[in-house]
Amino acid sequence: MTKRPITAIILAAGHGTRMKSDLPKVMHAIGGRPMISHLVATLESIGVRDICAVIGKGMNEVADAVAPHMTAIQEPARGTGHAVLSAKGTLGDLDGDVMTLLGADPLISPETLQRMIDRRQSPDNPAVVALGFRPDDAGMYGRLITSDGDTLDAIVEAKEATPEQLAVPLCNSGVFVIDGSVLWSLLERVTDNNAKGEFYLTDIVEIARADGRVCAVVEGDADELIGVDSRRDLAEAEAYLQSNLRQQAMDNGATLIAPETVWFAYDTKLGRDVIVEPNVFFAPGVTVGDHVRIRANSHLEGCTVSNGAIIGPYARLRPGADIGEDVHIGNFVEIKNATMGPGAKANHLTYIGDATVGAKSNIGAGTITANYDGFNKHRTTIGDGVSIGSNVVMVAPVTVGDGANVGAGSTITTDVEPDALAVTRPERRSIAGWAAKFRNRNKKDK
Repeated sequence: MTKRPITAIILAAGHGTRMKSDLPKVMHAIGGRPMISHLVATLESIGVRDICAVIGKGMNEVADAVAPHMTAIQEPARGTGHAVLSAKGTLGDLDGDVMTLLGADPLISPETLQRMIDRRQSPDNPAVVALGFRPDDAGMYGRLITSDGDTLDAIVEAKEATPEQLAVPLCNSGVFVIDGSVLWSLLERVTDNNAKGEFYLTDIVEIARADGRVCAVVEGDADELIGVDSRRDLAEAEAYLQSNLRQQAMDNGATLIAPETVWFAYDTKLGRDVIVEPNVFFAPGVTVGDHVRIRANSHLEGCTVSNGAIIGPYARLRPGADIGEDVHIGNFVEIKNATMGPGAKANHLTYIGDATVGAKSNIGAGTITANYDGFNKHRTTIGDGVSIGSNVVMVAPVTVGDGANVGAGSTITTDVEPDALAVTRPERRSIAGWAAKFRNRNKKDK
C-alpha cells in the first residue's frame, strides 16, 4: 500500500489507426478483458483509488469500461503533455503523487508500479520518476539520459536525439510518477517547440531540474512494457499474458498436459489437482474446484465446476452453468444457465438449457430441453435419481419428479409424477412380408 495518496491518469485518447478498427485502441481485449480494464485493476490492487482516464470525444465505451472512475476529454489531441493537462479540470488541485500511464500498455505489474511509488517517496524527493526499459530494438523510443546511478538528467525524443543519444539503450516507457504539488505548474510551462509541434510530457523533466529538483529512473522488464499499437502487438501481448497465466495455474497445483494449447481468461480460477487436457479454452467467469478433469477441446465460459467433476471431451459450458460435485458432462454436451446436481450425468450429444437436473440423474444421448418458444425462455426441472432415455425432447416448462423414468424417443410436454414411467412414442407395428414385396416391386420397375 502507498504512504501518500496516489492519483492515476491513464492516457487513452488514441484511436489506434494501425489497428484498423472501429473500436478504440484501449478497448481491444487480452485475456478476455479490455486493455484499459487490466490497467485499472492493477492500479486498484496497489491501493490507487483516484483514477482518471483521458479519452477522446465520443469514446463512450472507454468511459463505461473505467466507470465508476473519472474521465476527462482531450480535444484536440496535441501530445502527451496536453493529454495529462486535460485532466486538470476534472481532478483540480492534487494532494500527493500522480502516476501517468498509457492505456495501451496493459501488462505492467503491480510490483513495478510500487517500486516507482517507493522511489518517488524516497528521502531525496524526486519531482519525476520515469520508468525505463531496454527493448531489443530501441527504434523510435525516447532515450533516458542518466548519471549518478538512477538520476535522470533528461528525456530525449528519438526525432530530437543526437547519434550519441540514440546509442543509449535505456528507453522511456511513458510511465511516470510525479509530485502532484508541482505537476500542473510543470505542464503549464511545456511548449510545442519541437519536431512534431506537440506538448511532450517528457519535457517536465528538464523544467523540474531547472527548478532545482531531482528526477530519477526505475527500470522495468521490457516484456511488461509491450505497447499495443497494432494487431501484431495485440497478439504479442496476449501470448505474454497467456504464458504467465499458464505458469500461475501450474504453480497453484493444476496439471496442464499441453500448456501451450490451453487458453485462460484473466479471471480463470482452477482448484488443486485439476487436470486440463489439450485445446481447452476458458472464457471469462470460470471457477473450477478441486480434482476436476477437463478433457480435450472443451470450451467453458461464465460457469462453475465443482469438485470431482469430469468435463468433455468436446463439451461446452455456457454462462450460468453450475456443475455439481462428481458430475459427468461428456462429448458434444452443451449446458447453459442450468444446474447439474451432484453425481448427475449427461455423457453424449445433449443440450440442457434453462434447467435444473437433480442429484444422480442420468440424461440419455440426444436429449434436449426445448426451452424457447419463439418469444420467451422456459425452465425444465428434473428431480433426483431420474433416468431420461435417449432422444428425448422436454418441452419447457415441464417438471419430471424424483425417481421417474422417461422412455427413449419421447416428447414430454406435461409434468411427470415421481417414480412414474413416461412414454409418448407410438407402439411398434409389424406388417409381415412388406419389405420383400417392396423390393420385388422396385426391381420390376427398374
